Amino acid sequence: MTAAEEQIRVYIVDDDQSVARSLSGLLSAHGIETTSYASAEEFLIAYPSPDSACLLLDLRMPGMNGLALQAELANLKYDAPIVMLTGHGDVPAAVKAMKLGAIDFLEKPSSEKQLLEAIQSARLYLQKQPQVGVPRGVVARRLRRLTTREFEILQYLVQGMTNKQIASELAISRRTVEIHRARIREKMRADDLSDLIRMMSR
Repeated sequence: MTAAEEQIRVYIVDDDQSVARSLSGLLSAHGIETTSYASAEEFLIAYPSPDSACLLLDLRMPGMNGLALQAELANLKYDAPIVMLTGHGDVPAAVKAMKLGAIDFLEKPSSEKQLLEAIQSARLYLQKQPQVGVPRGVVARRLRRLTTREFEILQYLVQGMTNKQIASELAISRRTVEIHRARIREKMRADDLSDLIRMMSR
């Protein structure tokens, strides 16, 4: 267990208790402290400290949904990174959540690898603020460095399409998409997809 894993706490906000238990079990196995809340309202009542913490937040819940809780926490200046949990078909809504400040999203059911990568994104967020303030002119200059194909793939990425979907759309291999994606991140100076989405939404 690393020092970073010792420091981060994860709040799971999901009305599906089987999902919450699964997520908690996986993270606990890696020494990460978790607390589960069955609704957005329950989380707001508890209002746990945002220090060294992140949220795994279900997008669709009865009552106040994930997007509404995200907006409320933003109003309250609750500065903990949010990873949105989504069901199949919710990717466009998840992209909207990222434009509003979420750092990542996971489609349920997610693998252990995907979950740990999302928590790693949260750790990086806690270590440094993401690129939310890149001026439009700087973004424009970076965009001009992209090839036509790279710009095309970038458009699909910020729409929430997966590498597999982009490969099918453009009739190219998934590996080719991965190579282009890496070059896009390098040229745009983006640490991850959330950085790209925020730059493109400015």
